[in-house]
Amino acid sequence: MHRNARLTVWARLEIVRRRHAGWTLAEIARQLNVSRATASKWWHRFLADPDGDWFEDRSSRPHSCPHQTPAEVEAAILRLRHQEKLGPARIGYRLDMPASTVWKVLRRHQINRLVWMDRPTGRIVRRYERDQPGELIHIDTKKVAKIPPGGGWWAWGKPHGNTYKARKASAGSEHVHAAVDDHSRVAYAEVLPDTRKETCVEFWARAAAWFTDHNIEPQAVMTDNAGAYRSQLFNTALGRVDHLYIRPYQPQQNGKVERFNRTLTDEWVYARIYTSNPERTKALTQWLHTYNHHRQHTALGGATPIDRVNNLPDQYS
Repeated sequence: MHRNARLTVWARLEIVRRRHAGWTLAEIARQLNVSRATASKWWHRFLADPDGDWFEDRSSRPHSCPHQTPAEVEAAILRLRHQEKLGPARIGYRLDMPASTVWKVLRRHQINRLVWMDRPTGRIVRRYERDQPGELIHIDTKKVAKIPPGGGWWAWGKPHGNTYKARKASAGSEHVHAAVDDHSRVAYAEVLPDTRKETCVEFWARAAAWFTDHNIEPQAVMTDNAGAYRSQLFNTALGRVDHLYIRPYQPQQNGKVERFNRTLTDEWVYARIYTSNPERTKALTQWLHTYNHHRQHTALGGATPIDRVNNLPDQYS
């Protein structure tokens, strides 16, 4: 229903029932605490189509718009967008029109985001999404610097912690291994010392068990072409799970876990100042719970990743 609707479907049907019972529209409107015009509207919609879906909301979009941008101007906007990959401000400057109008035209044609467009060809690239959880799991690693005891220059300030001596005594680095479900965006991650094939195999075993515990049965995984993922040891560990590789130098094909790595970096790695490496590693568990269960995901329409697992259509439940 429309979020500002004054009457529910039951009340709309009640208008018809009471009208057939002999009540006047003015009396019905007073009983339901709405205006007479509202009661009259639903009554006459019923009369016009008594066997149809007359009680459903209609779109408020006008049938015509005399002030809409002319077709030839829209064609010029689309041509500049496809051929020169210009944004609304530059297209507006070229055509001597407001950038906001250009953006509305691009949005109406669903090309208001350059990331949806293949740069060399100008073709629209549609974002894909698997139909159910477990159909495809994206796997990747991200290298992060270890935190020296006390927090390093992030905690002390650059004059104290960014000296040549401090840099020479670097604490080293570690690797975050992440697995993200394509359909639900539910994620599992661990902080591990390296990216050797044995480490990747052990991570996958724990990740697969975690997904299974959450009623997600992995059917395929997608990785980059790193040696550990190309190894026979890793592919043997996958068993019956299919292994898909991205094309060389096209990390966008593994974009869901790449985007997860960016979110992880912003909201966990650099979210606050940690005084030690174990403190940051311990915080990962709580952050993952928040990400999976409480953090709303714009690509899911504001739902959380776990909602996509628990609120499946009947054919997937």
